[in-house]
Amino acid sequence: MQHVLTLIAPAGQLPAALLPTVRAALTGLGAHLGQPDWLAEAEALDLPFGNLAPEQAEAAARATLGAGAPVDVIAQPAEGRRKRLLVADMDSTIVTSETLDELAAYAGLKDRVAEITRRSMNGEMDFATALRERVALLQGLGLAALEETWKQTELMPGARELVGTMVAHGAHCALASGGFTFFTGRVAARVGFTSHHANVLEDDGTALTGRVAEPIFDRDAKLTTLKKLAAELGLPLSATLAVGDGANDLAMIGAAGLGVAYHAKPVVAAAARVRVDHNNLRALLFAQGYRASAFVS
Repeated sequence: MQHVLTLIAPAGQLPAALLPTVRAALTGLGAHLGQPDWLAEAEALDLPFGNLAPEQAEAAARATLGAGAPVDVIAQPAEGRRKRLLVADMDSTIVTSETLDELAAYAGLKDRVAEITRRSMNGEMDFATALRERVALLQGLGLAALEETWKQTELMPGARELVGTMVAHGAHCALASGGFTFFTGRVAARVGFTSHHANVLEDDGTALTGRVAEPIFDRDAKLTTLKKLAAELGLPLSATLAVGDGANDLAMIGAAGLGVAYHAKPVVAAAARVRVDHNNLRALLFAQGYRASAFVS
């Protein structure tokens, strides 16, 4: 079959009883269907189909399942779905927090900085301007706050499996963050990323100076990183996967072969072709056709 529709739910929450209604919705639109294939029992299912555009199949499945169903729906071409390059945002994607907001808490400025972050991630502020403004507020903050923030940073569920599995199958996995190399280097080492790319916080040896090194690693830099890594690896963009949640991720999400808005801000979810709203990062492996039994952590 030319395309595949993948249904993904939190573990144990994808009942087989949903399949007949989804099949009926697709055949009602003229789709030709293949045999369903469970990637993980009661969690992820592939349904091959043809004679229908992916967007139509996705919309029909979502409408059938209803807004209350905790099921992510991803339709795409069957050929080339397993990607050779992953470029991932870090904050609120690979880790559960916004590390700059958490760092600001040690200066008593978390709420103020978090509001600027919110506006930037929603596309209401230019990213570079917002980053400079937030970092300036941290002038004089002791470097120990960076270590304390790192101690509190938690990985997103499924992060190790996503990266471990893709790397084990020969993929290059890169972090591309509007955050800081202090954190991306540590996250990359903990999770197993091949490379990391981010901004550099400046300090005087004991405290932050309130400045970030230029040029700012922003939306355009994330897109450039995706394209540059793909070119270096000899890959077409169709063989790439990009994932993020904020407005500064939109360019790379739009350019990647599989661009995923992950628990994303409204402006990002509305613009991205593929969304993961209900599941953790394991969903990105199911989207590529990996079976749960093949996951590596």
